[in-house]
Amino acid sequence: MSKALTIKDLYVSYQGNQVIQNVSFEIENGSLVGIIGPNGAGKSTLMKAILELIPRDNGTIEIYGHSIQKYRKHVAYVPQRSDIDWDFPITVLDVVILGTYPNLGLLNRPKKKDIELAIECLRKVGMETFKNRQIGELSGGQQQRVFLARALAQKTEILFLDEPFVGIDMKSEETIIKILKELRNSGKTIIVVHHDLSKAERYFDNLLLLNRNLIGYGKVKDVLNPDVISKAYTNEAFILSERQKVSLR
Repeated sequence: MSKALTIKDLYVSYQGNQVIQNVSFEIENGSLVGIIGPNGAGKSTLMKAILELIPRDNGTIEIYGHSIQKYRKHVAYVPQRSDIDWDFPITVLDVVILGTYPNLGLLNRPKKKDIELAIECLRKVGMETFKNRQIGELSGGQQQRVFLARALAQKTEILFLDEPFVGIDMKSEETIIKILKELRNSGKTIIVVHHDLSKAERYFDNLLLLNRNLIGYGKVKDVLNPDVISKAYTNEAFILSERQKVSLR
């Protein structure tokens, strides 16, 4: 397997505080990876640093052996819902059409085939009938499905999602994870910031456990070992699977 993402000696600061320290790992191509850890562990910061949405203090980042600057149009990103201006006057279809822009070339406008692609992506996430709605009129789950459709329209090799399941309905969550697994099965690499450990075993191939430092990375069953989890989660209780509740002290 080729390496989709390679991180070496990554350090990142936020508002003067170092929140990512000496993090190194590699993600294989064609895998579905969850980034987990307690609140304030630096999960979203790590993802934004990988995408160079925030600066890093030190370290190297390669996506399929390239810098993000050279490979950006091959990368799709679905941010947290709280980072999006839902009052912006744009329709659902226009949001998804924006996903085609990286492949259009400078100053080119979307053509009929690009609009058809956007509608097909909306169909995949069950949102085609909402294409003329203003994005802010939708529920949280519907909005998240629309932004996944935008990512699909980019036709990228690697997809980053930051907390995609927060504040959405179960139908939307099931739709999203089904599509993510289909993308994985087709050879795409999917990286997801996630907080619900009880679903991690069903959702992901591998987990990356973070608490400023890299605590563990590997197969889900290995990372969801109480001895490993306890190094990141202190004085809290977490459900590690639907069958087992482990108290961490």
